[in-house]
Amino acid sequence: MAERDDDPGQVAYRLTGRPVSGARAASGWPAAVTLDDGTPVMVKRGHAPGAVAAEVAGLRWLAAADAVAVPAVLGHDEHWMVTERVPTGRPGPQAALRFGRALAAAHAAGAPRFGSPPPGGPADAFIGLAPMRNAPGRDWPGWYAEHRVLPYVRAAVDRGTLDAAEAAVFERVCARLPELAGPAEPPARLHGDLWNGNVLWGADGVVRLIDPAAHGGHRETDLAMLRLFGCPEWDRVLAGYDEVAPPADGRRERVGLHQLFPLLVHAVLFGRGYAEQALTAARDALAG
Repeated sequence: MAERDDDPGQVAYRLTGRPVSGARAASGWPAAVTLDDGTPVMVKRGHAPGAVAAEVAGLRWLAAADAVAVPAVLGHDEHWMVTERVPTGRPGPQAALRFGRALAAAHAAGAPRFGSPPPGGPADAFIGLAPMRNAPGRDWPGWYAEHRVLPYVRAAVDRGTLDAAEAAVFERVCARLPELAGPAEPPARLHGDLWNGNVLWGADGVVRLIDPAAHGGHRETDLAMLRLFGCPEWDRVLAGYDEVAPPADGRRERVGLHQLFPLLVHAVLFGRGYAEQALTAARDALAG
């Protein structure tokens, strides 16, 4: 029988080779499926060409650091992926401490260059539904300006979310990034889309990360994004991180710089409110 493109059970069977005992009808994706031995899995459909390849490569790259936990990829093709489904619990202080330590260790696993994609991952990747280009750069300030700030400024202008005068504010920040960026650091292995919705607090006390936009970058960008959109037990997460690899002095003054990337992505996807937040962060950076 031909596979229906809206049947998560058939997709799970084809990609894992395992019969399915139950599937939750999906009005959207991902969909929950149970394999015949009781293993719970998630079935996800890529929203664009290359999206599955980028996500699978990112999950495997993060897993290879042997630090932060991610769901195992059980099968995939060009359009679909099947991963472990994580039974979730409630955030707790000890789990948060362990997560902070694990995140620091994952960052320390490093990347070849700023902007390097995960091994086997495409250069043209995504952060959420927005395109994200993984093009290597030599130094963080220049790379961050060229590939993580200005492309989204231009996209926001094209959509009418920012005007030319507002775009110039971000251009001034980018011109000053070498003096604002703080001490130079080697490229870190980033999750890349680290907001609270991509942090699963497992029922077993282990925090797992999903939906990465993984690439080589500055570790403070992951931390800034996690702080921006709120994270339960944030102080404990940061305490655990600092036990392993505290960021350089002055990190509080750099938070806004690192938040420009996710705020501008959200401005492109969701509109003016995020553009105003990004402008506030940019003006604060210039004033500081």
